[in-house]
Amino acid sequence: MIHPTAIVHPDACLAEGVEVGAYSIIGPHVEIGRDTWIGPHVVVEGHTRIGEQNRIFQFCSVGAVPQDKKYADEPTRLEIGDRNTIREYCSFNVGTAQDGGVTRVGSDNWIMAYVHVAHDCIVGDHTIFANNATLAGHVEVGDWAILGGFTGVHQFGRVGAHSFCGVGTVLLQDLPPYVTVAGNPAAPRGINSEGLKRRGFSAEQISAIKRAYRLLYRSGLGLDEAREQIDTVAGEHEAVRLFADFIGVRNRGIVR
Repeated sequence: MIHPTAIVHPDACLAEGVEVGAYSIIGPHVEIGRDTWIGPHVVVEGHTRIGEQNRIFQFCSVGAVPQDKKYADEPTRLEIGDRNTIREYCSFNVGTAQDGGVTRVGSDNWIMAYVHVAHDCIVGDHTIFANNATLAGHVEVGDWAILGGFTGVHQFGRVGAHSFCGVGTVLLQDLPPYVTVAGNPAAPRGINSEGLKRRGFSAEQISAIKRAYRLLYRSGLGLDEAREQIDTVAGEHEAVRLFADFIGVRNRGIVR
């Protein structure tokens, strides 16, 4: 299943059913899981582990050294889960010694062309990254988050689960779960109610999430007071707990 023009290092570990396209290069420290398809002209290098049933399209760069001047050739890693679709010209870098040493992408993600995932990023499961979405270093993206085309996320930022970024969003602060934002800089536009319906959230759960959103964004309360009231709502509705816990962490500040 390896094209005769591909170059696969003899120390690379390829599981049963792996296919490597024409002119692709697989480095010595690479592990690729069962039934993963590597298209033509793909470079997979570094200490990279790719799971099962992934599709990685042509001209992707997977596992290259980070774009970080402090990097000193430490054996840091990139880990990619299962069943991801990664389209053309995407780039994923390994981590750095200044963080956990690993860049991690989960499973069942839909990653469109020209996406960049920088060093030490943590991406969950079932996310969608539209064309040219870009993560700076040390960014965390929760499950089911959607980044519109040309979205840029500042380093050390957090993108909450089930959130939604409109096209061209510049995210300089943390985006809480369930919240929809758009603009440069990002501004809140409500909750991702349509996405929540598609994922099986009940009308009661969505109503409770809307209540928490209004407390944070529409009530005129200070952040600490809003947090206290949202904690009360979370005690009554488990779906709000994700929102409450996220805004309880003091990081880069919250999009408001």
